[in-house]
Amino acid sequence: LVNAPLEVKETEMDAEITITDPAQMQAFIEQEEKMVKDMVDKVVAAGANVLFAQKGIDDLAQHYLSKAGVLAVRRVKKSDIEKLSRATGANVITNLDDLTEEDLGIAGTVEERKISGDDMIFVEECSGAKSVTLFVRGSTKHIVDEIVRAIEDAIGVVAATVEDDKVVAGGGAPEIAMAKKLKDYAESISGREQLAVNAFAEALEIVPKTLAENAGLDSIDSLVDLRAAQEDSYYMGLDVFTGEVADMKEAGVIEPKRVKKQAIQSASEAAEMILRIDDVIASTKGPEDMGMDPSMAGGMPPMM
Repeated sequence: LVNAPLEVKETEMDAEITITDPAQMQAFIEQEEKMVKDMVDKVVAAGANVLFAQKGIDDLAQHYLSKAGVLAVRRVKKSDIEKLSRATGANVITNLDDLTEEDLGIAGTVEERKISGDDMIFVEECSGAKSVTLFVRGSTKHIVDEIVRAIEDAIGVVAATVEDDKVVAGGGAPEIAMAKKLKDYAESISGREQLAVNAFAEALEIVPKTLAENAGLDSIDSLVDLRAAQEDSYYMGLDVFTGEVADMKEAGVIEPKRVKKQAIQSASEAAEMILRIDDVIASTKGPEDMGMDPSMAGGMPPMM
């Protein structure tokens, strides 16, 4: 991986060379070729058989690299160079003089494939890769965007699970369990606090009810079955594939604790914010009562 050009550098100032002999012209050309050949020799000497360059590669350098059996790819984006470095373990070199065998990365296969008319380079079978690429295809851009969004969400969920190392059962099991505990707690208090606790518990039960409705099930029956099943185990949740109440732990239906906690916390904060509203300014008259065109409400008065 190189972020330097494999070509003869242009001088920073304009210079003119006076050649009076054809031999001088030939010597000038040969010197340029030698400079390019030296660059290629350094790559070959390090043992590289694939070269990714962030900048340009001279056509002559491409020729020498091809003869040496080195696949060369030029004008690779900086972001792709960084991903290749994490995937293959190669170091990004800024000066070919510093290139050694230790700077090389390892990949099982590197080949060019044509996908939908576009030529693409695939670097595969990288041991210990810390960066991978998911190739997403679809019939329309909208479908591709939806797939990408779903993949990003899934990766985020897995990352949260790995970082926290804590999960909860899915299928509405946590919501039913929390609602049951809250209703039991509500029995120990009185007044408005009891109403608030019961309302919070009922709000939690909306999650399994919605889950049942989306699965085409009767939400009331499903809720009753869940409450009864949770008397034996808090892992009991709704299996939308079978339409039955099942042990979510055994079924492998789990969610990251962080995601579940954040959802409940965000909903609670939103409800608290609404409840803290002291006053609401309401209009006593509508636009029609004020003799205005409704379409011009909030704008300029009607033109005469």
